[in-house]
Amino acid sequence: MKTQREDMPHVVILGGGFAGLRAAQQLVKAPVRLTLVDRHNHHLFQPLLYQVATATLSPSEIAAPLRSLLGPHGVSVLLADVTGVDPEHKRVLLSDGELKYDYLIIATGATHSYFGNDHWAPFAPGLKSIEDAVEIRRRVLVAYELAERETDPRIRRSLLNFVIIGAGPTGVEMAGSLAEISRSSLPGDFKNIDTRDARIILIEGMDKVLPVYPDDLTVKARRTLEKLGVEVRTGARVTNIDATGVYIGDEYIEARTVIWAAGVAASPVARSLGVPLDRAGRVTVTPELTVPGREDIFVVGDLASLKQSDGTPVPGLAPAAMQEGKHAARNILHRLRGQPMVPFEYWDRGSYAVIGRGHAVGIAFRRFKQSGFSAWMAWLFIHLMFLIGFRSKLAVMLDWAYSYLTFGKSARIITGPAPRLDELPRFTSSEGAAVLPSDTPTPSAQLAASSSRELAPSSR
Repeated sequence: MKTQREDMPHVVILGGGFAGLRAAQQLVKAPVRLTLVDRHNHHLFQPLLYQVATATLSPSEIAAPLRSLLGPHGVSVLLADVTGVDPEHKRVLLSDGELKYDYLIIATGATHSYFGNDHWAPFAPGLKSIEDAVEIRRRVLVAYELAERETDPRIRRSLLNFVIIGAGPTGVEMAGSLAEISRSSLPGDFKNIDTRDARIILIEGMDKVLPVYPDDLTVKARRTLEKLGVEVRTGARVTNIDATGVYIGDEYIEARTVIWAAGVAASPVARSLGVPLDRAGRVTVTPELTVPGREDIFVVGDLASLKQSDGTPVPGLAPAAMQEGKHAARNILHRLRGQPMVPFEYWDRGSYAVIGRGHAVGIAFRRFKQSGFSAWMAWLFIHLMFLIGFRSKLAVMLDWAYSYLTFGKSARIITGPAPRLDELPRFTSSEGAAVLPSDTPTPSAQLAASSSRELAPSSR
């Protein structure tokens, strides 16, 4: 184990996601004291989070304790909530204290953005954390359980309607997985309902799914979704969400399970830096990944806004976050040696979105388009490669591959209190108005006890 001497420069890393973890790993042998701060005690492999939400994987299969990853290398890991940064006095402000630094790497990621409609959050949780995934899994499974017992046909139909808002990679992956659950995993498990009657509705405000992908790939993605039974609605704007459904303009879709995948906003830590932010709340960093005017503060991952040499923005992907984290660490080493810092250059290895079993679309190295089974195999290989460092790679691979290839949903566990029919809002008119049970304390208790919170891109 490396010994951290008090006279060594103190490097503090905020966030243990892809960017923060890679920065720490790059600095473990450097002559610095290294501290990583995160509000959770684990690193999360976020690209597979949707599979926890759809009962394919258990949380422990895509998360690993930060102390086990970094502690043996002499890194000090602190479980704390960061409230801001004081650049003038080189302090990190915590909810219960402060932390001095010589160099700071901010990698606190992003949270959900409801575009000014935060009151929708209890009805439409996003997917950024293990807590979010477990809550969504609970809502999905409870919906089927309640539908099995419900005698009102209208409420039963609303229980079997699942709405996903946002058709980026997270929304598309969620929709495809939910369709497979209803069509392939659950039939035969219930006696009073046919799970194949479930409606999976994917809503996107733009005119195509996966808007960042080329048109030919988005067309293929939509066709695959529709073959799986997903109802895709593009060019549709959500105007309201309540306890019993979703408004698209004046149209009302009755649905008791709504999932938000439409937008993200940068961590509020950025606002404390006192520098201009972009529309998403991200810091426009220098080519060296520093805060303008502050060469001792680096911002990486979802919190950083940076354009490539061709003018296109560095994408919000896990590989980009890891490259930025590694580069920020290298620039700190350059400064310690008295050398000039080096501008960041993103190496685009490609991006993929899985749609269902054996189906995916993607682009490799900016130019090679893939779709169908070959893209799915590439997606599988890339994700398994990134799983290195979690428990046993072989064990995770075998368990995940078996569950995914056979449609088995081994993590179909509902935690918390048993679902109650009398907690469901009851329709009182044909317009969709509903009345809550008199003993319901909050809107978030309609299908389950809510445990949502806010982290990196849906895709980081």
